[in-house]
Amino acid sequence: MGKVVLVTGAARQLGGRFVRRIQRDPEVDRVIAVDAVAPPHRLGSAEFIRTDIRQSSIARVLAERAVDTVVHLAVTGGGAGAGGAGSAVKETNVIGTMQLLGACQKSPTVRRLVVKSSTSVYGGASRDPAVFTETTQPKSLPAGGFAKDAGEVESYVRGFARRRPDVAVCVLRFANILGPYADSALAEYFSMPVMPTVLGYDPRLQFVHEDDVLDVLRLAAGEPQRGTLNSGTFNIAGDGVLLLSQCARRLGRPTVPLLLPAVTWVGSALRAVGVTDFSPEQIRLLTHGRVVETSQMREVLGFKPMYTTAETFADFARSRGKGLLPPEQAAQVVDRVAAALKVDGAHVDTLNVEVAGAEEGAQR
Repeated sequence: MGKVVLVTGAARQLGGRFVRRIQRDPEVDRVIAVDAVAPPHRLGSAEFIRTDIRQSSIARVLAERAVDTVVHLAVTGGGAGAGGAGSAVKETNVIGTMQLLGACQKSPTVRRLVVKSSTSVYGGASRDPAVFTETTQPKSLPAGGFAKDAGEVESYVRGFARRRPDVAVCVLRFANILGPYADSALAEYFSMPVMPTVLGYDPRLQFVHEDDVLDVLRLAAGEPQRGTLNSGTFNIAGDGVLLLSQCARRLGRPTVPLLLPAVTWVGSALRAVGVTDFSPEQIRLLTHGRVVETSQMREVLGFKPMYTTAETFADFARSRGKGLLPPEQAAQVVDRVAAALKVDGAHVDTLNVEVAGAEEGAQR
């Protein structure tokens, strides 16, 4: 008999892709896809069960299908246009995880649990270290949003692991996920024609490609390869970093540097009209950035991403089309803006107004 894999969050783009991907694994016999809403995409030969993991019915699903592997992907942030659904997202993240773990704890058949988490659990503050490892404690705990949800989820998972030491538990802390199909709040931000930034800051960012996310989830859901261990907590990110200014140039999109209070106000306005989920958590990321160490991912988990951070962003940028300022026109624009505007006696480039760089355009 092959594995019976249950995947939560199957109605979301990433969940649906993983459901289709895991079916091709020769070790897998059946795939059970679970979500509270019907998926807008096909799930191949997987059995879809419409159920809310916040309800006790999830325990019956585990028992009746004799599930031995659970891949929990229903830990997500909100999206643009979510409106009042923010509380429902939080309940699914936290209450749903509690119900799911309770069901797994009672199930005699469950042997492996994989949980999608995020590097946002490290928070974002000016006193943070340059690079986070899996054992780094945040200087200040996230006060709300998806980062707080992810931290609470991980605490529940650690409790479950203590109560069920016979279950192999793998927590994957993903950096910002990008790719042609990305539907995250950060992808929405990068898709804006003009990107508001925090005056005086140029944060370092890391990305992981959607395809690499699928590969590492499949690796974590299976038996460990020789010489590796797929139980524990792992940072998952592509090699290298990009500055926010580099991201803007490669997208060909101008940025508008604003004082932090103004960025907060603009974010609230954009969130209110459903343009993008420009949350306080995202503002902290765009202020201080976040970089994580991935040696455990390579040496212990045995996973090497196919895409670097730069390659991931390039693939995402191609899917979004050209920005307002193609690279070949950028030099003229920068010269005109710098000559026309001054702030406190300093040229506008002091404000870190980032548009497509002519030099980078020539190199590409």
